[in-house]
Amino acid sequence: MKIAIRGGRVIDPSTGVDRISDVFIAAGKIAAIGAPPNDWHANKEVNAAGLVVAPGLVDLAVHVKRGTLATELAAAVAGGVTSIVCPPDTDPVLDEPGLVDMLRMRADAQHSAHVYPLGALTKALGGEQLAELSKLAQAGCIGFSQADAPMIDTQALWRAMQYAATFGYTLWLRAEDFHLAKDGSAHDGEVSSRLGLNGIPSFAETVAIARITELMQGVNVKCHISKISTARGVQMIRDAKARGLKLTSDVSIHQLHLTEVDIGHFNSNFRLSPPLRTGRDRDALIEGVRDGTINAVVSDHTPRPLEAKQAPFGEAAPGATAVELLLSLTLRLAESAKFSLPDALAMITSRAAAAAGIPGGGLAVGAVADVCVFDAGAYRHITAASLKSAGKNTPFIGYELPGVVRATIAAGHLAYEHVA
Repeated sequence: MKIAIRGGRVIDPSTGVDRISDVFIAAGKIAAIGAPPNDWHANKEVNAAGLVVAPGLVDLAVHVKRGTLATELAAAVAGGVTSIVCPPDTDPVLDEPGLVDMLRMRADAQHSAHVYPLGALTKALGGEQLAELSKLAQAGCIGFSQADAPMIDTQALWRAMQYAATFGYTLWLRAEDFHLAKDGSAHDGEVSSRLGLNGIPSFAETVAIARITELMQGVNVKCHISKISTARGVQMIRDAKARGLKLTSDVSIHQLHLTEVDIGHFNSNFRLSPPLRTGRDRDALIEGVRDGTINAVVSDHTPRPLEAKQAPFGEAAPGATAVELLLSLTLRLAESAKFSLPDALAMITSRAAAAAGIPGGGLAVGAVADVCVFDAGAYRHITAASLKSAGKNTPFIGYELPGVVRATIAAGHLAYEHVA
């Protein structure tokens, strides 16, 4: 299929391009930017006048379960996301090559966003016996993770790092001490005390970061720390990078907007993992993104059934649906934190792809045609009914958010087109 995107503001953070131009797509790739290729005849034209033409978004944390893949991929492309990293806590857990093959085959059949699976680091995410990492890598896993499941045995983690270093694998790790976070549901501070909620202290994160980075010090392994939430955690990662450790990290978009005070009157849509923390933490996270200490911003898309969020706050399942809101929330962050539009887009395109070591995040001629066309000046009213995800749980119900996706192209295929 040949597609011409006409007259948009083309922004490619990976190359510094920011100009009004046309983009031409053929055979699933970017064929030209500016002048059309010789003998050009388009099957489809997209009028992008007044719109932004950007790389398809790259989201490094999109949780999917059995039976919801098609729905969640549809939500992704509706939000301009063309590449997702899928943690291994699917149903069943991605701890066998056949299960990875099945996931990838089902994803390919959707002709939607690219799916990059993380394999389970340990069998059934039990935290003890290593899964067959080499076979999982051969099946297409880009790294290995425990998702949100703990790995309590430090020696097992050390051995996993040694094994991963030998074969060049990347470990994706949560920085949260299981025992310190156990039974907690909110940040350990004045708000949780006032509401009578069990707290999760900041040092549940920093103790875990220290454990990871100290083990890395003696092992030439690459690690990606997911969902940083504390000011001290940002500084520890900054220091670890300065020591030359092969370390990347990300932060959930929720942590860049919200704080513990937003919990209000036990609104379970604000029950997240890690918990929302203080304003000081939020500001430090934003600066960590700004200076590159934190490599990427993620949605941490975790759709939950309605009944899982109707329980009391302390018993409600943590998580929020967010993949289709990632662009809008990033644009809102750009407004409040004074990021330029190219810099804001880099957090969820080129920088994210580079952190994960996956293709995408750019608009170079010859690259796979993953493109998001959106109206940065339009606003959308967020309601449960407006969300395409199977999960309707988000802290941003009722908000007016900037950014309306007009078209999403994945591998040269028109995966989503907005109908007014």
